[in-house]
Amino acid sequence: MKLMLKGTRCETAKCAIEKRERSMAPGMHGWRRGRRSDYGVRLREKQKVKRYYGLMEKQFMSYFRKAGRGTGNTGEILLELLERRLDNVVYKLNFAPSRKAARQLITHGHVYLNDRRVDVPDITIRIGDKITLKNSDKSRKLVKQQLESNPNYVVQGWLQLDTGKPAATIVALPTRDDVQLAVEEQLVVEFCSR
Repeated sequence: MKLMLKGTRCETAKCAIEKRERSMAPGMHGWRRGRRSDYGVRLREKQKVKRYYGLMEKQFMSYFRKAGRGTGNTGEILLELLERRLDNVVYKLNFAPSRKAARQLITHGHVYLNDRRVDVPDITIRIGDKITLKNSDKSRKLVKQQLESNPNYVVQGWLQLDTGKPAATIVALPTRDDVQLAVEEQLVVEFCSR
C-alpha cells in the first residue's frame, strides 16, 4: 500500500510501489502464500500506522497506553494523538514534503512553537498553539519553496495557515475524519491489547 512516505516522489513514475518488478516478492514464483492469519492481519495494520507516522515500537506503545487511559474509543484517540504530533502538523501545513523532512526541519531548529525554539518532533500540540519559523532567511526560504511547489495544497480544517509569514495556529483538535490513512484502528487496538 502506498503510504506517501517519500513526499512528492510518490506522485511520480519513480515511486517504488508502482514499479512492476516491485509488485512481486523476490524469487521465481513470487507470492504463493495463502490467506493471512488473524494475527498477520492485525500486525500489518499496526505496522502500517507505525510506518506512516515514523515511530519505533516503544514510542508507539507509549502512545497506545496514553490512548488507553483516555475515555472513548481507544483506536480513535490513538490516531488523534498521532495526528497531533508536531512533525505531523508541520507536514500537514505543507512546510515539508514528507514527515521525515518535517522531523528534520524541527530538529535543525527551523520551527518555533509558541515563540520558543523546539527541536523535539514528538511534542503533542494543543488548541491555540502557534507554529512559526525561525527568523532567518534560510528557514523562510526552505518553507516558501515548499509552499510554492504545491500551490493547490488544501490545509485541513483544524489548522489555520497564514502563508504570508508563514505561520499557523491550531484552531481545533483533529478528528478521525482528518486522518487520511486508510486503517482499521480496531485491529490495531486488538493487536496491542493482547
